[in-house]
Amino acid sequence: MLRISVGALRDRWQLFAGAVVAVALGVGLVQSALQVMAATDRPVLPAGLSGAERAHIRDGYAGAATLLGMAVMLAVFLTVFIVSTTFGFTVAQRRRELALLRLIGAQRGSLRLMLLGEALLLGLLGTAVGVPLGVLGTLAQSKLLVSLGMLPHWFKAPWDPGALSAAAVVGVSTALVGVFAAAWRASRITALEALSDAPSNQRVMTGWRWFWGLSAVGVTVLFVVVAQAASDLVAGLMIALLVMVSGSVALSQLSPIAVPLAGRLPALVLRGSLVAGLARANVLHAVRRSAATAAPLIVLVGLLLGLWGTFGSLAKAVGEEQRQLVTADLVVSGTVPPATDIAVASPQTTVAITVRRNRSTVYSEAIGIDPTAWRRTHKLLPRKGSLDRLTGGTIAIGPGMSAEGYKLNSVLAATIDGRQVKLKVVAILPETLDIGDNFFVPRALTPTGRTETLVKFADGADQTAAKHRLGGRTVADWAESRGEAQQRGNTAIFAVLMGLAGVYAAVAVVNAIVMAAAERRREFALARMAGLTRAQVVLVALVESLTVVFIGVLLGCIVAAAALAGIATGTASTYGVVVVAIPWRLLALILGSSLIVVGATAAGTAWVATKSQPISLLGGRE
Repeated sequence: MLRISVGALRDRWQLFAGAVVAVALGVGLVQSALQVMAATDRPVLPAGLSGAERAHIRDGYAGAATLLGMAVMLAVFLTVFIVSTTFGFTVAQRRRELALLRLIGAQRGSLRLMLLGEALLLGLLGTAVGVPLGVLGTLAQSKLLVSLGMLPHWFKAPWDPGALSAAAVVGVSTALVGVFAAAWRASRITALEALSDAPSNQRVMTGWRWFWGLSAVGVTVLFVVVAQAASDLVAGLMIALLVMVSGSVALSQLSPIAVPLAGRLPALVLRGSLVAGLARANVLHAVRRSAATAAPLIVLVGLLLGLWGTFGSLAKAVGEEQRQLVTADLVVSGTVPPATDIAVASPQTTVAITVRRNRSTVYSEAIGIDPTAWRRTHKLLPRKGSLDRLTGGTIAIGPGMSAEGYKLNSVLAATIDGRQVKLKVVAILPETLDIGDNFFVPRALTPTGRTETLVKFADGADQTAAKHRLGGRTVADWAESRGEAQQRGNTAIFAVLMGLAGVYAAVAVVNAIVMAAAERRREFALARMAGLTRAQVVLVALVESLTVVFIGVLLGCIVAAAALAGIATGTASTYGVVVVAIPWRLLALILGSSLIVVGATAAGTAWVATKSQPISLLGGRE
């Protein structure tokens, strides 16, 4: 069987090329990521750094390790997805070959071993290609993380043989895991069934596919209902992440059903010409081909739009929360002198602070405030203690540290502007979405620092003239900028994951189109014998593929919308307004890139498939 496996890979290398590329990318990414993660786990820091600098660098190392861990999990998942799609296609295309093996005595176990052998060889080949990529990937990932500010400029990831071994295991194991379902389906083929051309004998929706698809649909619906019933923003954010995954799995598993159903809408447009009519028929009836092309796009769009929409909605919710918590009218840089048109001026001076508690040290920032003025410009009230006591050597725990276990009336050792002080905890504020405010101290403890003043105008004041005199920003603009600042850290992480997912989705889609073209040569030849020109045949394939792109993106948008529905309900219940970020630019980018990649691949493969004369392809059957 191993000799047959080698022959199958050699003779049908076009079908396996995409899977080899996916395994190679996965091996290279895992190897390079593990090397960088090993270096961040054992950091070597230069001498002469302050405690705050060392803590900042260690936080960056932790963030880099988290990002690389997410990238590795995503790469493994997508590699298994592509390998399973590849072997699913090959089993469908090799039914006669597999049936002949059964006729000459091959048992079901032998067919499974043959496909497992093919997957093993594919995994070994992908690993061999991926190891050199991992060496280059280590350098690329290190430079990327340095450019994102997560790692210092002196960072280097030394060679780690353990990373190579782990990557090799991942490469082979992902290939073997991806082939299991296809191997089981191949073993179910009987000689008489496979030699028949009856469509019923070549079902696309298997029993297990129905099971997993419907199960994922049920879970998705349950999550959406729970999110709507909870009417809570935090619950909506958490459930949105689950809906993205379950919804993407559901529609990708049910894509042979969902794609033709969704295809009825663009099919209404594809009327009025021979080319459009053929493309429409192919979309609606070539179920396996359409589903294989649309499934990666459904997963890509559902996950990326859902994640970006969730992060963006969180940023907007931070801004809306701050806008409703702050009752001031204007935020001005620096201090503001008293004036008749100003009712309250609440200065806030930010300085560095080091807090030592038990055996832990926190390097953060403290905001020096006047408690009376602060209360008149803010609605947020302490959940424990009182800001009235914030005088002298005291400290209030802000929303960013509220959940860290600080005790009321406990005494903290702190350093502010190089001065060591003992501060008594007199108040603990509740948690908010904005995690920027960690500590509040009396303004007398912060004589220097970065100051901004929240201004509340007096009744009847000429606010336009006052704003012109003072400058500054409205509270709405200030609140929005705070949300955007919190989002910037997520943006860098998301950009890396988005790029990785985009590469794998492109490989999956191109792989599906190339594999489908291998079995369409006879179909193209029949079309040309029926009177179509070569250009018309290529145009039919192009229109069909672009239509499937629109369908895949549409179904992915449905998944993203279901994920964001809970957030919309949660923000409406919490803030009285719907706060949802819809990533239109990202959607346009994904759609445009997909149309270009899929269109070019479909036209190119159709042009190559129609290179031979039609009569030479119709003269006999393989």
